[in-house]
Amino acid sequence: MTDEKVTVQNPNTPGRTENVRADKYHDMRTALLNALPTSAPGLPFAAVKAAFLPHLSPTLFADGKTAGWWAKCVQLDLEAKGLITRLPTKPLTFHKN
Repeated sequence: MTDEKVTVQNPNTPGRTENVRADKYHDMRTALLNALPTSAPGLPFAAVKAAFLPHLSPTLFADGKTAGWWAKCVQLDLEAKGLITRLPTKPLTFHKN
């Protein structure tokens, strides 16, 4: 485990930040960005999750444990930073900008 932290944002609560583990954040960020398409119509989050799970570090995410929480954390941060877009579909779909 590392003591390094990354500050994350949430588009639903502008101005509020949280500090999270850097190693898990960066591993999930890479896997998530690799799984997302580059344009609309995007992918629903369930499909994104299925696509990124095989690319996660087995050391950091043994058996995919906590991957859902980290995926949501990173998804919200990337959305707040304008790197991905959430489309107003049902189910919600996402793509890279």
